[in-house]
Amino acid sequence: MRLLTASLWPIALLLACTTPVVVRPPADREARAALALEQVTRLGQPGDWLVMRGYHATDNLVAAVTAEPFSHVAVLDLERNQVIEAEGKGLRAAPLAEFMHRAHRVILMRPMWATTPERQRAAVEKARSLVGRPYDFTGLIGLNVADRYYCSELAVAVYAPQASRKDRLPLVIPPGDMHHWATILWDSGPVPAPSR
Repeated sequence: MRLLTASLWPIALLLACTTPVVVRPPADREARAALALEQVTRLGQPGDWLVMRGYHATDNLVAAVTAEPFSHVAVLDLERNQVIEAEGKGLRAAPLAEFMHRAHRVILMRPMWATTPERQRAAVEKARSLVGRPYDFTGLIGLNVADRYYCSELAVAVYAPQASRKDRLPLVIPPGDMHHWATILWDSGPVPAPSR
């Protein structure tokens, strides 16, 4: 495993030319987070996905290794004003406002299996039942370990009862590819580069 992970670093460095490796908070971070919170609260429904590019070092690593502009996925629990997410310390429920504050860019998506309120509520309850499980670090390289979850693994797993063989889901979906199994409802948009 160590060898496989070490072999990805040269690729990540090459990909850094196409994907920003490090993003920094813009001057209007608070206003952007407030707008995102308002839009997600207005348009979102339980069980929707929030796909983001964050500011944390692990967000930078995921974006570099996957060569994608996004680094993290969470399941929206709008009734509790929270997200359920898989991160380094394991699966947890976090305040929605905190999630938005960590987001450089965020996209609200409705999974293709979220076709009824019952399915959406069941997805949220499934996500909540997994809180406390360990994080799947192998998800970063496209592998999965039973009973551990990478962020996108969690987002898809909560809808597993509705998925079928024809959906052709890979073992792990990079955060930037979640839109293939969802409808985009709102996008905060790219953050303009600071003027020099």
